[in-house]
Amino acid sequence: MRLPKIVRRHHEAVKFLLVGGICFLVTTVINYALKLTVLSDKPVTALALATIIATILSYVLNREWSFRTRGGRERHHEAALFFSVSAVGVVLNSVPLYVSRYVFLLQEPDVSRPVQEIADFVSGIVIGTLIAMCFRLWAFKRFVFPHSDARPHRRRSSRGRTGPRRAVVQHEPPVRDREAPSRDLP
Repeated sequence: MRLPKIVRRHHEAVKFLLVGGICFLVTTVINYALKLTVLSDKPVTALALATIIATILSYVLNREWSFRTRGGRERHHEAALFFSVSAVGVVLNSVPLYVSRYVFLLQEPDVSRPVQEIADFVSGIVIGTLIAMCFRLWAFKRFVFPHSDARPHRRRSSRGRTGPRRAVVQHEPPVRDREAPSRDLP
C-alpha cells in the first residue's frame, strides 16, 4: 500500500526514471554498436555519441511526459537550457569511463578483453549514468522546468472527442419551468 502513495507523491521522479530507463537502453545499444564497429579504438567517443543521441529522445519524452505540466519558459529557451544541462550530463557520464581507461589503465593489453569490457560497462554505463542522472534530475527541476503547473494538465478522451460530450455538463432547469405563469387566470 505504501508504494502507490510514494509513486503518486513523486510522480515526476518516477516518470523521469522510466524515461531514463528507456534512454539507458538506447545509450547501451548505440554505445556497443559504435564501440564494436566503427569506434572500436575510441570508447569514450562512442559513449558520448550514444549519450547525445539518447539525450534528444530524452528531451522529447521528458518535456511531453515527465515534466509536461512544468515550464514557465519559452520553448526555445527551455530547449537551450535542456541541452546545456544535458551537455554537462554527457561530460559527467563520460568521466568515469575516461578515468577507468586512461587513469586506471583498465584496457588491453594491460588487462584481458573481458575485464576491459566489464570495467567499461560498470564505469561508463552504470556509474556514469547514475552520476549524470542525479545531476540532470536536479538541474531539470531547478533550471529547465522550474515552475510546477505552468502548463495545464491535458486529459485525453478515449476517442479524442471535442465538444459537449467531452466533459460532463450539468444544466439547471430552465427558469420558465419554475416560474411559468398559470394559463387558468383571465
